[in-house]
Amino acid sequence: MKINWGTGIVLAFIGFISFIMYFIITLNVNDKYDYDLVTEDYYAEELSYQNDIDKLNNAKNLDKNISYERTDKGLLIVFPKNIDFSKITGNVFLYRPSNKQLDFDTIISLSKPYLLIPDKRLVDGRWNIKVDWKYNNELYLYKETINY
Repeated sequence: MKINWGTGIVLAFIGFISFIMYFIITLNVNDKYDYDLVTEDYYAEELSYQNDIDKLNNAKNLDKNISYERTDKGLLIVFPKNIDFSKITGNVFLYRPSNKQLDFDTIISLSKPYLLIPDKRLVDGRWNIKVDWKYNNELYLYKETINY
């Protein structure tokens, strides 16, 4: 059986369309390729972004900013030593880009100049940490990407 050029072009189109349809169906069906938005309320959060910029600038003006370290017990968030830690309020939000079910929010309530996030709450991998805190009516923000 001989295939002429017209039949070859039709077969090439059918092959190409089949190839593209395979990837479209795979991306829609397979949960491995399911990516969520960073936040559910993206546009409302975008409007408040200037407040975050102001808080980040306030944090940069501190003598020493927040630091973190990984310990056997978990993630230790250390606040600056030159301020009274009992007056610090706010919250810590840990965001897991690969799985939104692992995201969590913790209220800052300090009895020592650090906050410990238990090891059992964190799985290995990439985390985005956001510490939104207030001290003496001044708002601060600390953002960091960590590999735990």
